[in-house]
Amino acid sequence: MTESASARTPLSPTSRSALTRYRDRAATDRAALDAILDAGLVCHLGVLLHGAPVVLPTTYGRDGDTLYLHGSTGAGNLRAALAAGVSVAVTHLDGIVYARSAMHFSMNYRSAVIHGRAVEVTDHEERLHGLRAVVEHAAPGSWDHVRPPTKKELAATTVLALDLTEASVKTRSGHPSDDAEDMTSQAWAGVLPVRQIFDAPIPSHDLAPGIDIPAHVSSRVDAPVPATP
Repeated sequence: MTESASARTPLSPTSRSALTRYRDRAATDRAALDAILDAGLVCHLGVLLHGAPVVLPTTYGRDGDTLYLHGSTGAGNLRAALAAGVSVAVTHLDGIVYARSAMHFSMNYRSAVIHGRAVEVTDHEERLHGLRAVVEHAAPGSWDHVRPPTKKELAATTVLALDLTEASVKTRSGHPSDDAEDMTSQAWAGVLPVRQIFDAPIPSHDLAPGIDIPAHVSSRVDAPVPATP
């Protein structure tokens, strides 16, 4: 069971996670980190690969203070993640901020960056737990709906666990921060909101007749779901 945010250690800035600019936008509330991670679908994993920094988009799953990542056993980026420290970033874009001067254009956003050393999950049950967390994060209700991984599939998969203790949260919201001398400008100022929606599901071309869209899929749709032919 996922531990409640209030029962865990608050975020404590470190030399890597402390904000150096716009510190007033930082949050140390554990619930703020949880909310950003739980609302995201893709993270960006930063590793050193062959001595050069590499950033890779990937899926993830969270359970309490642990972030789970997975990939092929042959993936060089995962081996690099085990060999050295990693950074993981998740960002939500909530709006484009139009200002009266070019220098004050901005974005409303919610972002989290986690630093740490990923460890490989070797225990069989925890590996399944981590993979379930990843699947359920992206597609809630799917793990129990489909075939579980086979031994061969598990043997070809690396599961990593990253502790969430060292993390930073930064957000911006609201209107432009224009200078007083620009307030008489005739340029339009305001916010253009941005949001992500789930559209109507598209059945696979080889789906057998009579298989309806399951509730755990249709319940996520923001647009009306068409009737199955």
